[in-house]
Amino acid sequence: MADQGIARSRVTPLDRLVYLGKRGMGALEYKPDYSPESVAPSALDMSELIIAARAAVQGTLLDDETAQQSLQQIVIVGISAGGARAKAIVNVDPRSLEVRSGHVPPDDGFEPWLLKFDGAGRDRQLGSAQGYGRVEYAYSLMAKRAGIEMGETRLLEEHGRAHFMTRRFDRDGREKLHMQSLTGLSAVDFRATGANSYSQVFTAAQQLGLGSTTKTEIWRRMVFNIAATNNDDHAKNVSFLADRLGNWRLSPAYDVTFAFNPTGEWTNEHQMSVNGTFRDIEYDDIMAVADLFEVERTAPVLQEIREALDSWAQFAATAGVPVTQSDAIARQFHTEVLH
Repeated sequence: MADQGIARSRVTPLDRLVYLGKRGMGALEYKPDYSPESVAPSALDMSELIIAARAAVQGTLLDDETAQQSLQQIVIVGISAGGARAKAIVNVDPRSLEVRSGHVPPDDGFEPWLLKFDGAGRDRQLGSAQGYGRVEYAYSLMAKRAGIEMGETRLLEEHGRAHFMTRRFDRDGREKLHMQSLTGLSAVDFRATGANSYSQVFTAAQQLGLGSTTKTEIWRRMVFNIAATNNDDHAKNVSFLADRLGNWRLSPAYDVTFAFNPTGEWTNEHQMSVNGTFRDIEYDDIMAVADLFEVERTAPVLQEIREALDSWAQFAATAGVPVTQSDAIARQFHTEVLH
């Protein structure tokens, strides 16, 4: 729209939906489809993508000297300006790591992935690796060790940067799966500070007819987020999937990483409460939630999370997180909640 000279202030929600067309997450599509015309799949240049991502995050697309190239790359891969870290939907050849646009069904040999850019945030100049990708990758390994269901994850490394990648769980080959976040499903405002609770996740699961296994998984993720200090646990970071027959299930976990800023607006405390508490959450709080929703196998879950956190240094080393950074993160763990 910027390329067509349409001012941001004139863009309506309906404009955004028809621009999204068939390219959105999940299975919802919007008609009439006014999304950019698809182009023949071709390899994308990572350096150009990072320039585009930085311009999108900083809101400087129209001022950047490479504006036209950046706009074209954004049209191709759908870089999101939401949040401090730009993301792109891509198709990847796992053997050659060739990256193509993810807004068309993947060709043979390619898989649908979500890519989060390193070196494209607001606080540093382009080209400086920020390390967020390595930390999130290490957390994904630790979460899997804790028994949490997650999709396949990996790092895409180039020019000293490490971009975090996770395989899309809203795609099964070339088929789309319907996906709804807790925000969309329950009409809760994820930005409302102090308004949301993990109890809403359990309640939504019950209303969808999900049983004891799902309740245990929700509780496992809740406890892991507390112990591993992931305070970015808002309602958009929980989703459910549905197949064509209307059978619902909890989606794999995502956006699982270290998130704590004592002076930040968002991550100075948890975004969803546990037993009415957003910070300094204790063992009695997590067990009160377990009792309320009749969660099974709490003792084995706590042990698995404890063992995963004990292995943090190993996961951090595998991901290439500097020792000083991994040690600083470990000092923020809240393992006392596990006892």
